[in-house]
Formats: sequence, C-alpha cells, structure tokens
Amino acid sequence: MRKIVIFLLFTLLLTSCGEFEKVRKSTDYELKYDYAKSAFEKGKYLECATLLEELVTIYKGSTKAEETLYLLARSYYENKDYLTAGEYFKAYYRNFPKGQYAELSRYYCGYGYYLDSPDARLDQSGTYKAIDEMQQFLDYYPRSEKAPEAQKIIFELQDKLVYKEVLNAQLYYNLGNYLGNNYQSAIITAQNALKEYPYTQYKETLMLLILKSKFQEASQSYDERKPERFRGVIDEYYSFINEFPESNNLKEAERIYKVANRYVKD
Repeated sequence: MRKIVIFLLFTLLLTSCGEFEKVRKSTDYELKYDYAKSAFEKGKYLECATLLEELVTIYKGSTKAEETLYLLARSYYENKDYLTAGEYFKAYYRNFPKGQYAELSRYYCGYGYYLDSPDARLDQSGTYKAIDEMQQFLDYYPRSEKAPEAQKIIFELQDKLVYKEVLNAQLYYNLGNYLGNNYQSAIITAQNALKEYPYTQYKETLMLLILKSKFQEASQSYDERKPERFRGVIDEYYSFINEFPESNNLKEAERIYKVANRYVKD
C-alpha cells in the first residue's frame, strides 16, 4: 500500500511539473496569466513568479499591468525573498501611486524588509530600509488600519539600532584603556544613542554605562584631574537616580557615588 501511495505521489509530481513546463513554453499569454494566478492561490509562488516575470513586461501599459506587477511582488514576498519582493513593491507604488494595491504595496515592502532585518550584531542597512519604508507608509496612510502595527514595527526596529549601540558602548567599556581611552568612546556612543532615541527601552542601560564609564575614567585619571572628573560622575549619578529611582542597579550607582564623593569634599 505504501509503495502505491509513493508511486501515485511521484506520478502526480511529474504531471504537475510537466504541466507547468508546458505552460511556461507556451506563447499563449492568457494561459500563462491564468495559470500564474491559480499557482499563487495554490501556494506555488515560485511557479507564479516565473511566469509573471515574463508577463510583467508583456502586459506593461495594459489593463492587466497593475495586477500582474502586484502579484509578482507578492509571489516573491510569500516565497520569503523579501529583497526582490521589495523592489517589485516599490516598482508598483511608483508606477501606480493611486492604484488598487498601492497601500498594501507600501506596507508589504516595509514589512518584508522588517522580516529580513538582520541580527543587531550585523550591518543594519536593511533595518534602516525597513524603518524608511514603514515611515513612508505612515506618511501616506496615517489612518490605515495597519498604521498601529507599522508604528510598533518602527519602534521595534529603532530599539534594534539602539541595542547595537549598547553592544558597541559595552565593548568600549570592556576594552578600558587598551590602546587608548575607550571609556570616553563608550560615553560618546551611549550619549549619541540617547540623543537620537530618547525613549528607547535601553535608556537605563545606556545611562548606567555612561555612569560606570565616567567613574572608571575618573578613577584612572592623574590625581590632579580626579576632583573635576569625579564631580562629573556625581552629576551623572544624580541624573541616573532621578530618571530611575527604583532601578535594580541603585546599589551599584550608590557605591559609585560614595567613592566619587570622597574626592570632591573640601
């Protein structure tokens, strides 16, 4: 029985492949168009895209141009080729800015880039593209039912960018004085991240890194520089506790304050 089932499945596969090849080689564009739409509905996105790659040029300027281009973009999107899909979605909303699928094209373009956004440790060019597309979507369709989700995605992607800066600042902090004053680099990196994204969920982490970096920098300074630098540490301590009075890191912050305070007393 098992062998019969396998044989039937194999036969069905060969028949399906043979049918697609027959359609692909055909010069009947209407046949290809109908087959492509049917393939999309059946989840055969690669077959659909293969046929539409030809038809998108053939139907350019016709009544089928709009749907063909959108369906091609969706085929790549559903096949998880988000970069190629993005190019076709952009081609759609540029060619048909008021088209039937313009809103969806802008949304799926940004959402595809969002799904393709790399790990925070990697280059974030794709993340910036996703943010840009999602922001454009909100600019064009601020009342869309997808607007709240788009805004949520933008915040999530921005936090990914901030997290990358957290990792960079932490790396500088860990390097300490190796080949230079890396504490100062940690401070600048963290401060720039806070300036650009003041409402990030990593605000406490960044502010604590600044406090710790200033403390280490002051501790390892020449004696004549210590009073001035420890005053900066105390200022940073007050900024931290005012912002996060119930922080889990209060004990560490208070320990830093007590040490710093010894150097600034008259």
